[in-house]
Amino acid sequence: MHITQLNRECLLHLFSFLDKNSRKNLAKTCHKLLEVFQDPLLWSLLDFHSPVELKKDNFLLGPALKYLSICWYSERVKVCNIEDWMKNSFQKDFCSRHENTVSDFLLDVSNRCPNLLSLTLSGCGHVTDDCILQLLKKCPNLQSLKLENCVRITDLTLEAVTLHGASLRTLHVDFCRNLTRGGLERLREKCPSVVLRAERSADMIPDSKPEKKLMLEKASRKLVQL
Repeated sequence: MHITQLNRECLLHLFSFLDKNSRKNLAKTCHKLLEVFQDPLLWSLLDFHSPVELKKDNFLLGPALKYLSICWYSERVKVCNIEDWMKNSFQKDFCSRHENTVSDFLLDVSNRCPNLLSLTLSGCGHVTDDCILQLLKKCPNLQSLKLENCVRITDLTLEAVTLHGASLRTLHVDFCRNLTRGGLERLREKCPSVVLRAERSADMIPDSKPEKKLMLEKASRKLVQL
């Protein structure tokens, strides 16, 4: 039996075992398989491991999307997540190329995927408070928001959760160094039902404190001298 002789339900099941590239390649073989590739039921979950993947045309965004994960683990993440004052010109140029990639993608998600239930971001150093605010506003069913090492996130995101995160049950903001203890305490007070995890966040030196950066720089120089 040829694959195209299978019914739509079987084809969707078959596609579900394939990664995004394999699905796209199979869809190029005939019109029937292209229709299966374009079926919203196939795209309830998306998992990305690099900003480059967000620019490909091997997936679909739509109301069926419920689970989204963008986890970027590499040496490049460390470069993009260090403070600007510590970067050399080459590093700044590299980071500028990814400046809006994830944020623009998430804004597209907020406009096209209103039924999103879970969002996980890790190492996405250019994601801003405004981006998360728009997601919370336009994805009212969001239950899980996990932000790890998203260094531009501030207390404004925590405030957005209190205002627009009515469905939220889990919030992880580990290693988000621009959050404050005060912001975390206010969130716990206003949203006691939300499971909050903020490992190292308020204990790290925030980007918004130049005087603390200077202290760190001086301390680093002393260690070098020793």
